[in-house]
Amino acid sequence: MKLRLLLILLFTTSLASAQLNINNYIQVGQTRLQIGNYVGAIENFNIVIKFKPQLPEPYFLRGLAKHQLEDFRGAIDDYNKAIQIKPYYPDAYSNRGLAKLELQDYKGAIADYDKAIELSPSNAGIYNNRGIAKVSMKDIDGAISDYNKALEITPSFVNAYINRSNAYIIKGDIKEAIRDLNRAIIIRPHFSNAYLLRGLARFQMNDYASALRDFDQTLRFDPQNAYAYNNRGIVKQGLEDYEGAIMDYDLALQLNPTLPNAYFNRGIAKEVLKRPGSEEDFRLAARLDPKLDINRYRQEEDQYARQQQQYQQQQKQKQQQQALAANTTGQSSGKSQTPDPSTQNQQPNQGQKQNQQDPNQQPQQQSGTPQESKEQQERRKFRLALADTRNLPNTKEEEEEVEDGRIQNKNVIIELQRIFVLSSFSEQSVDYERLQYYSMALEELNQFNNYTPLMTITNRETDDFNESFKNHILYFNEKLKNNQTSQNYLSRGIFRYLTNQYNESLDDLNRSISKDPKNMLAYFTRANTRIKMVELIESVPDNSENLTIPLNGSTGAVEQPEKKEMLTDYEYILNDFQTAVDLDPRFPFAWFNRAFVLSKLGKYEEANTNLTKAIELQPDFAEAYFNRGLIKIYQDDTEGGAIDLSKAGELGIQEAYNVIKRYCN
Repeated sequence: MKLRLLLILLFTTSLASAQLNINNYIQVGQTRLQIGNYVGAIENFNIVIKFKPQLPEPYFLRGLAKHQLEDFRGAIDDYNKAIQIKPYYPDAYSNRGLAKLELQDYKGAIADYDKAIELSPSNAGIYNNRGIAKVSMKDIDGAISDYNKALEITPSFVNAYINRSNAYIIKGDIKEAIRDLNRAIIIRPHFSNAYLLRGLARFQMNDYASALRDFDQTLRFDPQNAYAYNNRGIVKQGLEDYEGAIMDYDLALQLNPTLPNAYFNRGIAKEVLKRPGSEEDFRLAARLDPKLDINRYRQEEDQYARQQQQYQQQQKQKQQQQALAANTTGQSSGKSQTPDPSTQNQQPNQGQKQNQQDPNQQPQQQSGTPQESKEQQERRKFRLALADTRNLPNTKEEEEEVEDGRIQNKNVIIELQRIFVLSSFSEQSVDYERLQYYSMALEELNQFNNYTPLMTITNRETDDFNESFKNHILYFNEKLKNNQTSQNYLSRGIFRYLTNQYNESLDDLNRSISKDPKNMLAYFTRANTRIKMVELIESVPDNSENLTIPLNGSTGAVEQPEKKEMLTDYEYILNDFQTAVDLDPRFPFAWFNRAFVLSKLGKYEEANTNLTKAIELQPDFAEAYFNRGLIKIYQDDTEGGAIDLSKAGELGIQEAYNVIKRYCN
């Protein structure tokens, strides 16, 4: 009886300890959320979800972290899971509505807000957010009604005043909008956006002096506000202070190089002052926003003028023909031959109307088509190219100083995750757990080597371990003197690969395979070695195109076989990976590496198939999700790419959030 009681006590104690640890992980995750360490928060909530998947809060909190990283699809997925577990969860509905609003799913957002209000009717924030969605749906009166309700619940709700003022501006009631902005400023005297919006409203009422004061006040509270500089420049331009306007546009574009209006207005100011650079400003404005393409409008005006001139000439010719017909004999036959003046007048008018409308109708006909979507993508990439010229880190130290938090705003190089290779790390090395994955095939090799050295698999840089790797080569030199096994040749080949001795590595791997044709890791490593050798050759500048050798009097260039040889090398690489997966179909890294090679060859569908297989075998394969996401985006599957990148970010690849922000939102 005592033993049974002791066992029960031990069991309940362990349960309480486990519960305590779970609560601790949740609390640490919440703290990380509050201080802006969103990636760290996601790591904490991942652990909680792994051990307590039935709890709704970790999904909701992880959704909040993803939301802050602008991974809106990933956030929606987590909110969905929270709602599935806990259907009466107003915060989850409200935040899911916010995420849908960011993705321009306004109907979906309103449906979520409706449900959230049903569950929490006294939450002013939900009414405010639903009002924003209704404005996007052009239901201005409905939006004002929601803002009124929010202010009825919370009379000091500044954002509701701000948003209601925006609705009044859209409705054309500028005076009422200014009243709301005044109320917001009384409650929060240092709220820069309130001054910015009031300046815009006063500008619309032609009260330039008051507008200037408001924009000055905006910049006093927020010196980095590019829109305030741009708007102040517009006011100065309206007052014919073109020099001052240009200075403000310069400051606006220094802070945000993607503002099309700033380029356009600066171009106008330069044109007035007869300064150089106006055409370049107009060109940049047009690339960022086709509505500001001044050359297109000029062409349309010229075309319209030509059409008017042609029409007038046609009318004059017809009048002359009619005059000639009236002077001829045979009046009855002349009548039968004379065209009806009414129809003559109608035809040119109809033709002119169609020609005038065609340039305007064309974008409407193409809206929603892949072609326009492609143009929008090109404009977005151009904006990103301009934005990337700001704050680029010059040194490694400078890059490391970037604080954790909204890591989606970091400037990163977007490229496929590198191939996985066999390597070796000390268990005491920094971030050891993040450097490697587990593999049964690798475990067997470690057992054969008696875990000396400890082999692992990674796609991280290994240059810092070169001296250690050279010592391992000496170690296996001694072992091979006494025991020339496939495993020993493989091990030495791995370390020769890691120290950039590719030819020697290839020789060892060939010997390993000759001794054991079923050594899967030898084929895998040989393929990786060949990839490195091909990449080295490709990185060498090729000046052969500029060389010509005369043959029998000819000065034509000699045909170069390099490209064909490269393709042959890639065939060898793919064959080795194929052999590896044939020998061990459950080895995910061979599938992953083969996908990397296929993508380099432009075989994206095959690459995606291989990555999908790798994910099936290794469900937490972050790098596979990342690469598949990039390939999907390249194939214009933005939605699918965003979902994969969200998963990659959740599993620890921070660059995924930058890609989502730049190419998916």
